[in-house]
Amino acid sequence: MLFSVIITVLGLCLFEVVSSVDNAIINAEVLSTMGARMRKWFLVWGLLIAVFLVRGLLPWAIVWAFNPSLGPIQAFFATWSGNQAVHASILKSAPILLMTGGIFLVFLFLHWLFLEDKKFGLPRTEKFFMERGVWFYAVVSILLTTIAWFALKQNSMMAFGAVMGSTLFFITHGFKQSAEKEEKKLKGGVKSDFSKLLFLEIIDATFSFDGVLGAFAFTLSVPLILIGNGLGALVVRQLTVGNIERIKKYVYLKNGAMYSILVLGIIMMLHSFGFQIPEYVSPLATFIIIGLFFWKSKIHLKLNK
Repeated sequence: MLFSVIITVLGLCLFEVVSSVDNAIINAEVLSTMGARMRKWFLVWGLLIAVFLVRGLLPWAIVWAFNPSLGPIQAFFATWSGNQAVHASILKSAPILLMTGGIFLVFLFLHWLFLEDKKFGLPRTEKFFMERGVWFYAVVSILLTTIAWFALKQNSMMAFGAVMGSTLFFITHGFKQSAEKEEKKLKGGVKSDFSKLLFLEIIDATFSFDGVLGAFAFTLSVPLILIGNGLGALVVRQLTVGNIERIKKYVYLKNGAMYSILVLGIIMMLHSFGFQIPEYVSPLATFIIIGLFFWKSKIHLKLNK
């Protein structure tokens, strides 16, 4: 039991760190244009907001959204409670939640594979899909239709969960695209430090969706999600302060993060259809995939030197 908890928390922490590298890079770039006072505020109070407010409230909001009969107050205490009746209610809604998260993560991976600029970690495969970027919209549409069709035969709310996962992906993706454009304006413009601070808090909340939804592939325990993601957020803040240039040198880390996102998305969808997959599979897969691409990055770094 203790080993399972430790490996789950470590897996959550690693996933949060690697999936937040893009967020850390944007933070570092914008912070470099801000005054010392606002930088300190962001790194201290912004950390508390990132860990306890965003990553603490998001899992609770998700549990409440998928268990509306509990009500907001009861859902909050349910996330920390050992009440078996409440736990059974959460487990009953798990297939819908897992389907939502699974579709979201798989769409996230496919968008990266087809449309995003990248350093080719698997050159032949990734280059093939990049050259056919327009396929992305056809592939995700067919995938959503197929998953919803099979989900309808099992539970109509699972099909709704699939549609909701798709909706969440396109909404958060729109925010991320806006964030990237706004970052360029902030770096070259004369906006106040306060507006930059507000921008950083908004994009942190947007980027946190990936980590929080992916966390449910590891466990349905909100306390464990909060601990694992919170530790990951601490590490990301530390990287933002002093080591982001070093992290950028590991050029295939993003590839590892995206392939682990694909695996977690598939695991979540399989869980929603009733396949029994041991809890250790998600953190183990995350360690192996990210470890392989970290090793590949180190070799690339040595060759370049």
